[in-house]
Amino acid sequence: MTTPLRTRVYAMTVTVLVCVVGGGACFGFLLDGWAGAAVGAGAASLGAGFGMLVRPRPTVTSVQAARGDGYAEGIADVVLLSIATYEAAVFPLTSEGVSDEEQQARRTVAYRLSAYDGLPRSVRVSAASALEALDDGADAERARAAVKELSLAIYDYRSGRSLQGDASDTSSG
Repeated sequence: MTTPLRTRVYAMTVTVLVCVVGGGACFGFLLDGWAGAAVGAGAASLGAGFGMLVRPRPTVTSVQAARGDGYAEGIADVVLLSIATYEAAVFPLTSEGVSDEEQQARRTVAYRLSAYDGLPRSVRVSAASALEALDDGADAERARAAVKELSLAIYDYRSGRSLQGDASDTSSG
């Protein structure tokens, strides 16, 4: 069972605050004994509390926003990698370079990853055309062009130049 992200962020925040207050208490104790420890802990807790109040954006929202975008980008990169390895199996450098079983295994992995719902639509469409060109297996240049189009679709998605429909089409799994 995985603890939800919100709970982990709050636990880490509380841990950091306890460490800050404890550090203030230790520093105060070194300077002026128990009275200094109380003043140091109080000052550290007031400073940490003020810092939390003036934050423009909660940490949980920042982490979730980064996770959503990065997750789709990572899956898109894995799809490109799997299709590139399938391309290498379809068009090997040597005549005995790849067995039929290995080629079929790479094809299966590429298809399974390309069918993932969390992929942006533009990446899924480009992946489908690349897989179609590779399945044909007759024209290496056409296949290379299709894989290049896939890499450009991923680049466009990553740089934010993709279609607006892509942003609503991704899911976090």
